[in-house]
Amino acid sequence: MSSRYTVYMLRCADGSLYTGITVDLERRLAAHAAGTASRYTRARRPVALAWSRGRQPPTDARRLEYALKQLTRTEKLALVGGDDGVWRRLRRRVLGR
Repeated sequence: MSSRYTVYMLRCADGSLYTGITVDLERRLAAHAAGTASRYTRARRPVALAWSRGRQPPTDARRLEYALKQLTRTEKLALVGGDDGVWRRLRRRVLGR
């Protein structure tokens, strides 16, 4: 069985949002906090988990990550704020379900 991925967004200290995927969210969050996960987040610590969706197959996770990065800031903030409609529309558009 292949690994399942979590697609996630972090809120950085400067207010920006960082999007990524991982097979181990706790480990990845610790790496972001330590400044070893990404040059982008290293320069914008502290970071906090703002949103996540787990159990995605690898190919789906990569496609969803890319699509999330293409959203406007307003759409990302709506998603972080709990607007599941944004997630449903994105998932339907990207994955067809």
